[in-house]
Amino acid sequence: MGKHHSDRFVTLVDDAKTRIEEITPDAVKEKLEDEENFVLLDVREQDEWRKSHIAGASYLGKGIIERDIETEYPNIDEEIILYCGGGFRSALAADSLQKMGYSNVKSLAGGFRSWTEAGYPIEKE
Repeated sequence: MGKHHSDRFVTLVDDAKTRIEEITPDAVKEKLEDEENFVLLDVREQDEWRKSHIAGASYLGKGIIERDIETEYPNIDEEIILYCGGGFRSALAADSLQKMGYSNVKSLAGGFRSWTEAGYPIEKE
């Protein structure tokens, strides 16, 4: 069961989702299996990342993504798929990156929760 969010937060996320593209767990898994060239970024809190994350993902938390994205991933045309716990924070981060000029950013629909519910591979620290 997902976390309950305030109405104002949900409104903010829903607004961001009108401007971003979401991608399904099945589509991300297929990209990983096909060894497509893209960046899979976990934007959750660092303790969430350390506990477990999608196999093959990198970490750049939502709290610092706007500050550090250009240093870590300077190619604004590179495909970047973001995920968080439930798809809310990653939608907000995707919206921010698009506003910064990143043209190929997506958010994992349903986040890490949807990935694990599908039974897809994760890594634990």
